[in-house]
Amino acid sequence: MAAALAVFVVYTALAGNGVAQLTPSTLAGHSGDVTLVGAVVGKTHGDSYAKGGMRFRLKDVQGKSAARVPVVYHGSVPDLFKTGRHVVVEGTLRNGVFVAKPGSLVTKCPSKYAPAKSAKT
Repeated sequence: MAAALAVFVVYTALAGNGVAQLTPSTLAGHSGDVTLVGAVVGKTHGDSYAKGGMRFRLKDVQGKSAARVPVVYHGSVPDLFKTGRHVVVEGTLRNGVFVAKPGSLVTKCPSKYAPAKSAKT
């Protein structure tokens, strides 16, 4: 089931804008620009405006994969960015590190994905 979902996500991403949308567990072996979707884990290091950039790790949002991808990012950081937040970033995998395009970091709004509140009658 998970494999079928991954194929569907990649297919729809390619059909839409030509950039594959991947998760940390499906990133290995891909070259060129991709969109990486994941949850921030661990501590964030560095400064997004410094030469070394800001560094953090992403894991799959759902699932039990142990895959963690190190990310280096330069540019503005959304206010909602923090450990545990679901993010989307565009870039390229280089030598095991995902190098994000400057300014491509976007956080997903948690209220958008929360279950709807039921009305009491």
